[in-house]
Amino acid sequence: MSSGPQSTSPTSSGARTDDPAPRATVFSGGTVWCGTGLPDSDALAVVDGRVVALGAEAHGWPGPRDDVDLAGGLLSPAFGDGHVHPHSGGITRQGPAITGLRSVADVVAEVGRWADAHPDAAWVVGNRYDPTLAPAGEFDARWLDEAVPDRPVVLHASDHHTVWCNSEALRRGGVDASTVDPEVGWVVRRDDGTPLGTLREWDACDLVLRHVPETSEADRVRALREATAALAAAGITWAQDAWVDPDLVPVYLRAVSEGALSVRVDLAQRADPASWREQVASFARVRADVEALGDDLLSARTVKVFVDGVVEGGTATLLEPYEDVDPGSPQAHGMPVWRPEELAAAVAAFDAAGFRLHLHVIGDAAVRQGLDVLAALPPADRRAVLAHVQLVDPADLPRFAATGTIANIEPLWAAWDDMQTELTAPRLGPERTGRQYPVASLLAAGARLSFGSDWPVSSHVPLEGVQVVVTRVPLEDPAAETWVPGERVGVEEALVAYTAGVAYQAGAEHERGTLVPGAVADLVHLSADPRAVDPLEIAATAVLGTWLAGRRTS
Repeated sequence: MSSGPQSTSPTSSGARTDDPAPRATVFSGGTVWCGTGLPDSDALAVVDGRVVALGAEAHGWPGPRDDVDLAGGLLSPAFGDGHVHPHSGGITRQGPAITGLRSVADVVAEVGRWADAHPDAAWVVGNRYDPTLAPAGEFDARWLDEAVPDRPVVLHASDHHTVWCNSEALRRGGVDASTVDPEVGWVVRRDDGTPLGTLREWDACDLVLRHVPETSEADRVRALREATAALAAAGITWAQDAWVDPDLVPVYLRAVSEGALSVRVDLAQRADPASWREQVASFARVRADVEALGDDLLSARTVKVFVDGVVEGGTATLLEPYEDVDPGSPQAHGMPVWRPEELAAAVAAFDAAGFRLHLHVIGDAAVRQGLDVLAALPPADRRAVLAHVQLVDPADLPRFAATGTIANIEPLWAAWDDMQTELTAPRLGPERTGRQYPVASLLAAGARLSFGSDWPVSSHVPLEGVQVVVTRVPLEDPAAETWVPGERVGVEEALVAYTAGVAYQAGAEHERGTLVPGAVADLVHLSADPRAVDPLEIAATAVLGTWLAGRRTS
């Protein structure tokens, strides 16, 4: 039996031979990449949202048809995003435009401009400032006071694990010299103990964020509408929302009822170390409510668990101490989010309740801890994910395949940038710096791989991620030196991680991720074949159209 895609005739499903063929959409005039391990074709036909024919049978479709000219480009399985934050991506567009600004002065000026243009806004909330703009990523409240002294300002760093506040925001949060650091996170302080203006990790950030007025539900639905439209325009048809708190669930439910979603979204509800026991039942109720909608665009099958923080903030957990921290300090190895026994118990409970597990792990100690708790579970095809896996001890590479664990990597991070220069490399030291994002090593060790963006932390465009992970060169500096060249992967391997890899993560590999007769017609039309262009020009390839189950979404 051939292992390649099989064509089907319009009568192969058992219909009478004299029945008229249904109306098809036929794609031709370019290359059809059918996906991992399958030969290319030159035409594809879709009926009722599914692939029905390839090659000659698609060309010769006997019934009514609508033709799509590929214009010499590539038709591919649509992309997925295995780790993204659509709501945050949409909300980011509604505040001060601080993303990409290259100095503290520019950020402060934009915050002041936005505040002046929105005098009725009780709080000024912005997203994605560059944490490398201040030494050690520590930002002073007084810098923001110069622009907005009379209203609270809170800005999220691009890693979304740190916030920068002005003095009024600190005052509203009751953060002062007497504030005790919470269990998860800390207040960055001046020498005299007063808060500087930078808060690290959630419990510390929440000292201020819990006082921010809620965004209206209508604005939040608009954020999802705009964000999922942007994902669809990038060629994406499925996304793992990797951080869903209870207040976001009704927003998604309303978005579905209003037809606001342009991609399928699976919700990963966030487990809280302080309340996870109660969450087992409440998360199951949310899952049931979403399933009751009966809409293919929304599911709630996953639980998100933060195991550690981020290297640039010194909160990722490491097997050996940080280079820039006193080895005797409580923060020398980072900041574990959970006590080990609680993490193991929580993971076991959510697994027993039928949830997929999606664990944020950045440091090598967190990766090991994640693998340990998954290895302790009963054998099952659970599609558990370790997300980010920035630093992996070489001894742990084979354990991904051994435990059936998916490594979800954000490929845009696999190039040298200012974050590495200013914050990451000084904290890791040379040896560990050269072991980051071991994509090729994971593949060589037999690991299942899926790709994501972590948008709005970084760009949501998959073709940008493909270029970076293939070249290990930053998009903004194509003449830069290749970083860790041994961890480069081939273009097709990168495309597979964005297509079949994410489909496998979603438990949908028999439906999506490859183009064979019977598969759901999730498709993306590219202006060129990324496998055939200069690797440093892959990101310039245009997305000319996206189809979700045969319905055009972009």
